Amino acid sequence: MKERICLRGVSHEVDGMAWDGFNLVRIGRQAQSELQLNDSSISRCHAELAFVDSQGWFVRDLGSTNGTFLNGVRVGPEECKVRVRDLLQVGNVVMRIASMDQAEVSTVENFYGTMHVEATAQHSWEQAFAVVARHVAQHPESGSQLLGLLRSGHNLHHNHSFDELLQGSLEDAVRALGARRGALLLADETTGQLTLHASTGAGERPAAAHYSRTLVQRCLARGESLLSSDLGTEGDWRSDSINNANASSILCALLRSPQRRLGVLYMDRGALQMPFSVADLHLADAVAASIAGSIESGQFLLAKQRSWFIQTVITLAQTIELRDPYTAGHAERVTEYALLLADELKLPAQARQQIEIGGPLHDIGKIGVRDSVLCKQGRLSDDEYEHMKSHTVKGAAILATIPDLEAIVPIIRNHHERWDGRGYPDRLVGEGIPLVSRIVAVADAFDAMTSNRPYRSPLTIEAALEQLRLGTGTQFDPHCARAFLNLRLRLNKLVESQAMVDTVPDVELAPAQDARQAELVLA
Repeated sequence: MKERICLRGVSHEVDGMAWDGFNLVRIGRQAQSELQLNDSSISRCHAELAFVDSQGWFVRDLGSTNGTFLNGVRVGPEECKVRVRDLLQVGNVVMRIASMDQAEVSTVENFYGTMHVEATAQHSWEQAFAVVARHVAQHPESGSQLLGLLRSGHNLHHNHSFDELLQGSLEDAVRALGARRGALLLADETTGQLTLHASTGAGERPAAAHYSRTLVQRCLARGESLLSSDLGTEGDWRSDSINNANASSILCALLRSPQRRLGVLYMDRGALQMPFSVADLHLADAVAASIAGSIESGQFLLAKQRSWFIQTVITLAQTIELRDPYTAGHAERVTEYALLLADELKLPAQARQQIEIGGPLHDIGKIGVRDSVLCKQGRLSDDEYEHMKSHTVKGAAILATIPDLEAIVPIIRNHHERWDGRGYPDRLVGEGIPLVSRIVAVADAFDAMTSNRPYRSPLTIEAALEQLRLGTGTQFDPHCARAFLNLRLRLNKLVESQAMVDTVPDVELAPAQDARQAELVLA
């Protein structure tokens, strides 16, 4: 096993960049440095990060001119321990310690010698998503990568051509993982022979040359996704197909359904890019599981595509909730209540579908909310409350980047608007608020009131419905609120059958409180 440390750029010179290193990472301008930074403020041998036995990672300055700083405190030649999320400044360049983990290194024999397989993943279809969820819960800064899963699911929902679906899904995966090239290969059901069905980033060279036949065959044969980053430079370490593509880091993700192995999703990065990380392997593994679901369906009927897409959406919602252990199940329950209300109102199928997809994602903007605010137990300050409210705008901006999802953006942006115009972010009034947003607002408030909080027990169903009645015509659309009250018997059965969990403030509703704090108490 190797000890890995991952750093991500913070200052403008390195914003968006990331680096992985193992056991010892020397930082400086010289070419021999594991982390080479060509900035005039950096010394040739500036600093180093080292893993010390089982004690963890430490940083020390190597006699630099402009100094090394850890969380604003200057570091000398003595070792200082670093932790995840620490800020490390070398010269004028600022980076964040993004993660620390272990990487398993094994080898794969092939006709050309030995290539290193750094890590593997052998997860079931369901486990693939769970692994990504745990990673994001521990490393919230990587939450935006989940959009790769959503885009992939969106392709499965909207494309009707088999070739279109495969090509679009591959391109989404390559974009989500920051890969240079990609290929999607499917296995013949009888012979098991892999055949190329889609490729991207091939340039003018034949697409078939841009994947490692050895690694994709190993991936399929062993039924495990794999990461290979230490490929070396000598020809006898690399197969001809890798040499032709000049790849330095490779991911092979197993395409499989709960029933069988379908093929391999292949991606690589070039010599000038940072190698893939173990977190990238897990994300690719989940994307491959999502893609394989639609392939397994065979005929790609719209109903089947929607089913896979909605399942991916629900997985994303659950992943977001994992950042805060108190909100587990909130998005799923809100969606269930909202769909009951939609049926009671006899909404057309199109509006119901908007809720089915938008409900689980109504709080997706919380990816952009600081942990100190999202996980705070107790009342928020004025500034914290304003920051929390920004999740509506941030969530809408995220989904606006995905074509054809415009119809669900109002749910994400406007589910905290009030009938009397005192909501946020747009202070819409009455029927100026989209109907689907008004429906989700009622369901959101009901779940908030009937869920546990660190500072109070859940309200009874009768008490929660009474609060909704009191808010009719002020906080809630009167028609929606009255229809929801008609669901009393069905709501009793639903709430009693669910294992309710403790939750923290989710910025929802509280008619009895003052205007500033009104939406904090019950959410």
